[in-house]
Amino acid sequence: MTETADAKYQRLSELRAEIDALHTEATTKQQKRKKRGAKERVLALLDEGSFVELDAMVRHRANDFGMDAKRPLGDGVVTGFGTIEGRKVAVFSQDFTIFGGSLGEVFAEKMVKLMDLAERYGCPIIGINDSAGARIQEGVEGLAGYGEVFFRNVRASGVIPQISIIVGPCAGGAVYSPAMTDFIFMVNEISQMFITGPDVIKTVTGETVTLESLGGAETHTSQSGVAHFRAADEDDLNEQIRQLLSYLPSNNLEDAPYYTPGDDPDRSVPELKTIVPENTSRPYDVLKVIQALVDDEEFMEVQPEYAANIVTGFARLDGHTVGIIANQPSVLAGTLDINASVKGARFVRTCDAYNIPLVVLEDVPGFLPGTDQEYNGIIRHGSKLLYAFAEATVPRVTVIMRKAYGGAYVVMNSRHIGADFVCAWPMSEIAVMGPDAAVNLVFRRELAGLEDPTVRRKELISEYEDLFASPYQAAGRGYIDDVIDPADTRTWLVRSLDIARSKRVATPKRKHGNIPL
Repeated sequence: MTETADAKYQRLSELRAEIDALHTEATTKQQKRKKRGAKERVLALLDEGSFVELDAMVRHRANDFGMDAKRPLGDGVVTGFGTIEGRKVAVFSQDFTIFGGSLGEVFAEKMVKLMDLAERYGCPIIGINDSAGARIQEGVEGLAGYGEVFFRNVRASGVIPQISIIVGPCAGGAVYSPAMTDFIFMVNEISQMFITGPDVIKTVTGETVTLESLGGAETHTSQSGVAHFRAADEDDLNEQIRQLLSYLPSNNLEDAPYYTPGDDPDRSVPELKTIVPENTSRPYDVLKVIQALVDDEEFMEVQPEYAANIVTGFARLDGHTVGIIANQPSVLAGTLDINASVKGARFVRTCDAYNIPLVVLEDVPGFLPGTDQEYNGIIRHGSKLLYAFAEATVPRVTVIMRKAYGGAYVVMNSRHIGADFVCAWPMSEIAVMGPDAAVNLVFRRELAGLEDPTVRRKELISEYEDLFASPYQAAGRGYIDDVIDPADTRTWLVRSLDIARSKRVATPKRKHGNIPL
């Protein structure tokens, strides 16, 4: 018997009610864990009233292990589109209350469909991860689903911004999708990421470790470097995501949003002379330099807790987004080590992928020495930063503030590897090594033959400083474009970037380069 129109509308009403009931139940269950429900998270992140849900009525197709008796609508993941500050985004949110948020065939199909549409429409995709991993009851279908997701993560990389939010467990194969996205956010006490859990580790290695110390937010933002941002709670998380998106374009063919500046682009910054000591052995906080230079002192640091000897993050100059990379003299004297090199390289490539100009603030005495660094591959890892800068085609400008020694000078976006503009402050030192070390090496025999070499060493150091440890030899050869008063740095940056904004680079035809991974 054919259904009447009233019966069809009644059926729709019942399905809608079932969907709403599932979300209400999820919210209630998650509240007991001090977490939000899957759809509740989406609505809290997006502009009010903007969410358009997709595939809310799909059900899984599995029959084994009693699965045929439980086929919840939506299959444990909420997907759809909405806006953040009026800009379109795609979002999926895994529901831990449905089969532990585990990924099965239909679950994966929903995610893959959304990822394909996001790439097609050129909008960022935000993944809210709260999942126990692959759905055991479905066997290989779950593994195949993960493969489809991973493939699209790679295909969309550098095309649309991909942001991962970890707000629960993210274990086993589930961690690889977030790991291939551009930015990972975690929340204190509710986020965990790990390949193998504490029980497996205890069985295999005998180590005893808690979930939080193994894969919690603090671990991954400060020790492993897997995550980029850590939030106090989900409200703080959403605010950080909105802030990050304000610096990013929607895709690789667009520029980042422009905000009419309220800060004078020609503003003098005389306080830099006080912030940065002329004595090159004295440390200072480069964050204060950055805040003094950028629009309205607003700087969003990326990975602030990891490899703190290099600072990376987003800011604006004259209303335009820039990516800033700076050596941090207050940590390891600003030297480049393995972690700093990898952190910097990743950030450079992210900015280059999304058309974000790069500003480098240089004060680097060299690479960190030591057997630990050498044995663990500082040569290979340090090359990543060099490769990333040399590969980048966005506008690139460098300010040499104090030290620029040895290979680290070359690596930190020097003219020799393609920087568009380079300037230096009058107290800067550009040389193969510092004056003390250079004199001890070059004049070792002469000094060794003196009964008291103190006076002669001082004379030689002074001569070396005059000849090599100043910006003027480099300026005389055109390696730097100008020597400027520190107070004029903001104006110099704004004007240099304005000139370079129309930059176009023709690169050699090739499949891709071979970065020293």
